[in-house]
Amino acid sequence: MLKSARTKEEKDPEGRMPLADHLRELRNRLTKSLLAIMVFTVAAAFFYNEIIEFFTQPVLDSVGCDASFSELAMKGDGESCARITINGLIAPFTLALKVSLMAGVVLACPFWLYQLWAFLAPGLHREEKKYALSFVGAGFPLFLGGGFFAYLVLPTTAKVLIEFTPFGVDNLLPLDELLDLVTRMVIVFGLSFELPLLLVMLNLGGVITGKRMLGWWRGMIMGITLFAAIATPSTDPLTMLALAVPIWVLYFTAVLVSLANDRRRRAREAAGPAPDEASDLDLTPEDIGEVEAVAPGRPALPEQADQGSPRKLNGYEDAT
Repeated sequence: MLKSARTKEEKDPEGRMPLADHLRELRNRLTKSLLAIMVFTVAAAFFYNEIIEFFTQPVLDSVGCDASFSELAMKGDGESCARITINGLIAPFTLALKVSLMAGVVLACPFWLYQLWAFLAPGLHREEKKYALSFVGAGFPLFLGGGFFAYLVLPTTAKVLIEFTPFGVDNLLPLDELLDLVTRMVIVFGLSFELPLLLVMLNLGGVITGKRMLGWWRGMIMGITLFAAIATPSTDPLTMLALAVPIWVLYFTAVLVSLANDRRRRAREAAGPAPDEASDLDLTPEDIGEVEAVAPGRPALPEQADQGSPRKLNGYEDAT
């Protein structure tokens, strides 16, 4: 039986491959990622009502109308409320697709993140792989923590904002706009919790030192407090502190980690290079001092001494 003349090429241990192979692998990784997103999107489509209820129920609990607007107007108690609505015939179907796709992307996150890592990992050194895994492992929980705080403060934010509605005016909340607001708040809060990780990355890269970061503590506390006050437009200071305090703790934790890393870096530099590590070469030009003059009649090179007199080549003295 004849065997195929095509043999499987051995992989380069350093992850090097032609450009065509890189593009082919990228195509395969993207295909697998899209298939995973499609599978989770279809699965989420069966539960999109529960997903919408999960995000809208806290808002309805804080600003929902238990009675009709006419009954509220007859009471005259000055309370404001709102109703969540959908406008248009195609809007419910479009909203279902949008919510299902967003849920599919989030639920398939471990799969497409792995495909991204599998594509980038062969080109990274061992230390780079360790740092990348550490940052991803720390960044994902931090982002989830920020999104959780956004979910907690959303009802209070909705209640404060709905109170600006004039008395006797109906307030209708389009469901698609409400979901967009929830998404933006989750992203903003999640990224705000990534601030300490960014500071640690800059410190490991040698851009800023822990001592310099510690000198920013007054400005950082003021900025974090201002951000918390804007993100939680409530007159209750406890709600603002519920967001500001975790970010303060994360900031000072990043400062402590950076200070420890700076101390370890200074100790490593003082100890010098390891036995298997190449030392740094100082290539700074130095003065060679005075040049020793050659005595008259004394040959400058050994070859000239053997010949007795300098050899001329094309009119120049040359020993070679």
